[in-house]
Amino acid sequence: MKVLLADDDLDLVDLLTYALRREGYTVVAAIDGQQAVRRWKAEQPDLVLLDVSLPKLNGFEVCRQIRSEAATPIIMLTARDEEEDIVRGLQLGADDYVTKPFSHRELSARMKALLRRCQAHRYQEPASRLEVGDLVLDLQSHEASKGGAMVHLTPLEFRILYMLALNAGRVIPYSRLIEYAWGYDGGDSGLLKTHICHLRQKLGLAPGASSQIRAVPGVGYKLVQAG
Repeated sequence: MKVLLADDDLDLVDLLTYALRREGYTVVAAIDGQQAVRRWKAEQPDLVLLDVSLPKLNGFEVCRQIRSEAATPIIMLTARDEEEDIVRGLQLGADDYVTKPFSHRELSARMKALLRRCQAHRYQEPASRLEVGDLVLDLQSHEASKGGAMVHLTPLEFRILYMLALNAGRVIPYSRLIEYAWGYDGGDSGLLKTHICHLRQKLGLAPGASSQIRAVPGVGYKLVQAG
């Protein structure tokens, strides 16, 4: 498994390169944005670790260029725990983010989870039944049940819930939910919020419930198990 590590902090690059190689990854390093783009094109890595504050081309621009050509998984690394950085990175197509300082164990866990999701989507047929806690989605009949009781959902509501359930525990940006549910030419954040409210009411997924659709302000929504 090949990883492109793009960061201008040479001490961090050395530390992460050593740690990742011990886990069996092949690591390709870049210390500026232009070099990151060149090495991504030449090496075709399986995953990119991308610092926001790269010289020459910042991480956002590198992310945009990569995403315009391929779906390579990208984890953004940022020293600034600011909502606008997170939102911008996700809007440009990043799959996840880690805020510095971070532990190697946290980063490794995020990488493995992201690679599992991407490989599952790429190589496996979707299961006909999706379960999150006592929430069950039947992907053939487009029926949903909660605690064994059937719940009527509109096609739009089902698509939104399916995307959230498929990525349970992970924040899905507004733009991705809207694109999946309505396509490129329909839907907006206001309509999405209305449908989220309907789902919470119909399925008992309001904050405080055993399962809930939780808003992450300025970013998106995620389906989580409380507790």
